Amino acid sequence: MQPPAKADEEVPVLIVGGGGAGLTASMLLGRQGIRHLLVSARPQTSDLPKAHVLNQRAMEVLEDAGVAAAIEQRSTPAANMAATAYYAGFTGTDPDLGRCLARLECWGAGGADENWRAASPWRQLNLPQIRLEPLLKQRAEEISPGAIRFGHELVGLEQDSDGVRATIRDIATDRRYVVGCPYLLGADGGRTVAGLAGVGYEGLGVVTQTATLHVSADLSPWAPDPDVLIRWIFSPQAGTLVVLVPMGPEQWGPHSEEWVIHLNYPAGDPRAQSDAQVEADARRALGLADVPMKIHKTTRWSVDAVMASAFRAGRVFLLGDAAHRHPPTGGLGLTSAIHDAQNLCWKLALVLGGHASPSLLDTYQDERRPVDERNAERSLENALNHFQVAAALGVDPGNSPEQNLASLRRMWSGRPQDAAHRSAALRAMRAQSMEFGELNVEYGYCYASAAVVPDASAAPPSADDIRVYQPGTRPGAPLPHAWIDDEDGVRRPIKDLVAPGRFLLIAGEDGGPWCEAARVLAEETGLPLDAVRIGHLDGDLFDPRCTWLRHREITSAGAMLVRPDRFIGWRHMTMAGNPREELASALGQVLGRQLAPAR
Repeated sequence: MQPPAKADEEVPVLIVGGGGAGLTASMLLGRQGIRHLLVSARPQTSDLPKAHVLNQRAMEVLEDAGVAAAIEQRSTPAANMAATAYYAGFTGTDPDLGRCLARLECWGAGGADENWRAASPWRQLNLPQIRLEPLLKQRAEEISPGAIRFGHELVGLEQDSDGVRATIRDIATDRRYVVGCPYLLGADGGRTVAGLAGVGYEGLGVVTQTATLHVSADLSPWAPDPDVLIRWIFSPQAGTLVVLVPMGPEQWGPHSEEWVIHLNYPAGDPRAQSDAQVEADARRALGLADVPMKIHKTTRWSVDAVMASAFRAGRVFLLGDAAHRHPPTGGLGLTSAIHDAQNLCWKLALVLGGHASPSLLDTYQDERRPVDERNAERSLENALNHFQVAAALGVDPGNSPEQNLASLRRMWSGRPQDAAHRSAALRAMRAQSMEFGELNVEYGYCYASAAVVPDASAAPPSADDIRVYQPGTRPGAPLPHAWIDDEDGVRRPIKDLVAPGRFLLIAGEDGGPWCEAARVLAEETGLPLDAVRIGHLDGDLFDPRCTWLRHREITSAGAMLVRPDRFIGWRHMTMAGNPREELASALGQVLGRQLAPAR
């Protein structure tokens, strides 16, 4: 039997992969003082402008990492991402081409939707990965100088009950070295880590094949709607759906300097493999035969969903695309990766700091896999509904361009015989609020694991499980958003009361004994635990709009425990006979260890 390789370097955590998941994990671990190393086989960050939507909770996590302000500065302005729209072609010789068929508000309507404003202090942002990842990398390097190594690939992995030994190759010099670590995070998109750790993948379904062109072109004469982020263009020339998305970087809306064009092909269609053919197909479908267009890159990918059979294999954890891959519809892939990193990193920090049992790490898969699987399924459903829209419109590649345009004209003909056709098509388009108004999918999920102490309360009924998010404090739910004042009237979101890597006990205005119990418990155990009373008239901090009062679901003498990831871990509706004992029991369950009795 081969003896284990001797480690040349030792770190508590090795991260393999330098995309959104890996860089977020690096930033969060670094902010919590956890020494680590990140290696990526790529020479630099992504050269693909693929994932671009950053939902509200993702922005909250990125704010924890200290990079949100830089992202906001580069993001699409709110005025240029308030809507999405459907069009009858793009341009061409017929004057009806480019006509808008319908428009929907998207992702909080650029901050105008009160439901989205009530969910978070952040609005949804939009920044292509090609511009996002350099900001993440720069911030990760600021937090952990010398710990980010691009051009270094994982070539071997072995683990036992004591730790992991990873063999890394410096691609530039071909030097190999061994890194020893208690834990390894696989964030490499599924390229290497999963296979070496013995984890397989399960497909949830394939919708179609897509070719994407990243281009520089002036499309402003035919893209007149400045508030539209994504254009869904039903091309009569090609009989298919073409998706057009601005990519900035300095101008957005119609005057964006760069764009991506997505074309769908049947699986195995040889046309999709030729760059020249894909360009010709895009020009024909959009009516842009002679328009100057610089093509930066042409890529191909499957519109499918894939889940890892396990998110953990011993001391190896998978996150982001290494754990789950989604169609881009809904923008749930990158944001899910960011949420994976948040969920795992606070647990690693507490385990490595000696505050929690290693069993806490088992809850990563228990909590994230159901959410990620739902997100993957939702992404598939979002993609499939676009084909329902095409069918309702009567646009088909088997038709002639004239037949497709005749079907599209039924949308505005005004003829009584076309009324039912128009209504059915508009309904199919409205149904795409499942993609652009999925607030409960993005924000309303609830964890169930050993790191959540249930209180026997039933899940509240939902008016719409996809679109309607109802804030609450049932254990496992995210901390509801509310604006909180101090005595000087300085206002901040309640989420900011949760310090990185620390628990927060929130009590009602009459919950002083709970706060005292938390203070004593933190002093006795060394746990990272803070406490605060919040009320409208009384407390340590104040609820000026009574928003917290409406959402807290505890009495003025009750309390709840908020985990470092801002999910509710436990709550007690009223005062307890022995607050310290109740709180110690709850924290002990979350941390997977028994806390010492009172001295």
